[in-house]
Amino acid sequence: MSQNASGFSIESLLADAGLGGLFGLGSDEPDQTCSCRMRFEDRLLAVDATDCDGDLSQSTVCRQAVVEQLVDRDAGGIVVESNGREYRYDDATVSLLSAAGRFVDLLGDRDERLADAAASDPLDVAAELETRVGPVADVGVESGLLDAAAAIPDYAALAPDVGLRIADYYVDQAVTEDARLEGVTSLSTGSEARIYRRDDSVPLYALDPVDLTLSPAEREILLDAYEAIANGLVDGERAASRAIEHVTDDAVDPLLTAILAKHTSGYGVLEDLFADDRVTDVYVTSPVSANPVRVVVDGQSMTTNVHMTESGAEALASRIRRTSGRAFSRASPTVDATAGLDNGIDLRIAGITDPVAEGVAFAFREQADDQFTLPSLVANDTMSPEVAAFLSVAIERNAAALIAGTRGAGKTTLLGTLLYELTPDTRTVVIEDTPELPVKPLQSVDRDVQALRTGTGEGPEITATDALRTALRLGDGALVVGEIRGEEAQVLYEAMRVGANANAVLGTIHGDGAEEVYERVVSDLGVPPSSFGATDLVVTVQAYRTAQGRKRRLARIEEVMVSGEDIWFEPLYEIEGDQAQSTGRIDRGESRFIDRLTGPGETYADIRAAIDRRSRLLAELADDGRTSPREVAAAYAGRENV
Repeated sequence: MSQNASGFSIESLLADAGLGGLFGLGSDEPDQTCSCRMRFEDRLLAVDATDCDGDLSQSTVCRQAVVEQLVDRDAGGIVVESNGREYRYDDATVSLLSAAGRFVDLLGDRDERLADAAASDPLDVAAELETRVGPVADVGVESGLLDAAAAIPDYAALAPDVGLRIADYYVDQAVTEDARLEGVTSLSTGSEARIYRRDDSVPLYALDPVDLTLSPAEREILLDAYEAIANGLVDGERAASRAIEHVTDDAVDPLLTAILAKHTSGYGVLEDLFADDRVTDVYVTSPVSANPVRVVVDGQSMTTNVHMTESGAEALASRIRRTSGRAFSRASPTVDATAGLDNGIDLRIAGITDPVAEGVAFAFREQADDQFTLPSLVANDTMSPEVAAFLSVAIERNAAALIAGTRGAGKTTLLGTLLYELTPDTRTVVIEDTPELPVKPLQSVDRDVQALRTGTGEGPEITATDALRTALRLGDGALVVGEIRGEEAQVLYEAMRVGANANAVLGTIHGDGAEEVYERVVSDLGVPPSSFGATDLVVTVQAYRTAQGRKRRLARIEEVMVSGEDIWFEPLYEIEGDQAQSTGRIDRGESRFIDRLTGPGETYADIRAAIDRRSRLLAELADDGRTSPREVAAAYAGRENV
């Protein structure tokens, strides 16, 4: 038995769609006629139920009409279309009705009563065949009817997933009886999200799309407006609202406009999912017809009730090719790109397709907020003022540092934040394959930042190695590598070792702590240990869960120690409680890195004093709420150049 997960009335939705029999809501009286119109689209059987009930779980005549279509050929899927909505039946239903069609075909004229019954009531016929022996029973086995019926307890199990005709996804509106509702969140798109806890699986993130609350009249307007855009009758930035105006004399409905824009110029259901500020990742797993969309909510993986269609996944692939200019096909089966949603959220997209996957699959991740500064990270308890001050002084004085962490730990966020600590007169070259670092915000506060885009070496792009060599010729200054993960590591470290870049060198790398980073750089990426010794600091960040949700924090700062051929690491700050605290090494005068920061006429104590002054400044900015890039840049203009 299932319960309704939707925030709106299933009864009203199905009644105004002409599918009142769905989910057991229809009349007990059998339908007398079937007016459904059917067509095959490749292996998909499309059923137009505009003038009929169309409910295959309740209407025996509609079910019989579908089975009769399947006597001569099987279907790979069944979709019922009715008044702007689509009802998609799962594999078990398709298998049952296809098997019933095969049974009728193989049975021939041997038993006319059984053939008629199998078309309208295949479950009852399967139950009868279980008690029979002989040629007719053998047909039940050969057709697959007995096996298909065994997977379906009753006709209520044939209830379909529901979607909007112009959309590329369906939602399963049933929730198992043992699921416990944890909370409901209203989204800015008008949809709702419900989270259910389940004892035998990960939590369920159930989306109640606003799309499915529309009346038949509203859906008709939406469909007509969609066709107006598809046929080129209206276009441009305001195409959605002008398309609504084009098909109706009424005032433009903001809700209809928003839904239409979501499914034309927007990214469809992704707009709803990422409207939940707790969602950081969305995964579309191939084959999409067999896998629900998954999300990461406050660091916890959840399955959703959303299923993307194969055509929807292909449409996403086409749009990514068009907007990114990057190849994505069998010849180039992977892609890394960015996208901007209508609500202003920027996404990083990783995609794969045949032959490396069974169809198209995607991972969407919300990009790091490019408005973070060190004072803002102090204000949200990512780090203490003392730790922030140490990093500020280290970067200002041209440290070579790697930001390490696992996936989603906040490496790119911290790297982007540290770029504001470079002095305004520092020339900075940023190398990335997919833009994530805050280049434009940095430029807007008078930082001299040049971005270099890398790629696979195809078309106008250059490889990361070539970009790195180019960066070294673009001016003396800081060098930033968005992610160190390949052969460019050897070029970068050689440049650091021979002093080709005398300013700050920064980058992110996957790893949890200096030891893991060392193994990755030296063992996996082939950088000689002596070259790795040019690294000053390894800064590790991590994500963790709290009662208030998922948070990030700076966990450790380790200095790289070199003596002859020996390399080891000493922690300057490490986690204690919820924040990294000083290990006392700096205060005891034991840090070789602090000693290297001293300039002409300066002492170790002068650097410690500079960190103390910077700590007070950052704490003051955090307490006052002056954390935006422009406010921080203004405050830094008057700071001591220590």
